[in-house]
Amino acid sequence: MPQITLLTGPERRRRWNLEDRRRILAAAFLPGAVVAEVSRQFEVSTSLIYKWRRHAMASTGVSFAPAVLTSEPGRSELAADATVITVELASGTRLKIGAQASPTLVTAALQALR
Repeated sequence: MPQITLLTGPERRRRWNLEDRRRILAAAFLPGAVVAEVSRQFEVSTSLIYKWRRHAMASTGVSFAPAVLTSEPGRSELAADATVITVELASGTRLKIGAQASPTLVTAALQALR
């Protein structure tokens, strides 16, 4: 039998405290998590979860960056195993990551630049 939550009184909206928001965001954005499933579990709108994420990212200064693919002249002679990813930060700092770099090394380097 389905369950219905009835909100009574002058306030018809639920209020989510900061701790609940953080818990829901952590669950929604775990690797492999599906936001729609988490929203059903916690009975909150998916759009509200994404709104909370935008506000959380804005308050911490974290943001997404566009990926730009460029072709550099003279780089065609490189072997296929010498693939390089260049990360350029807003401060102008550049980090070149080779295909042979371990995930641990890449993570440590990016955290050091943060």
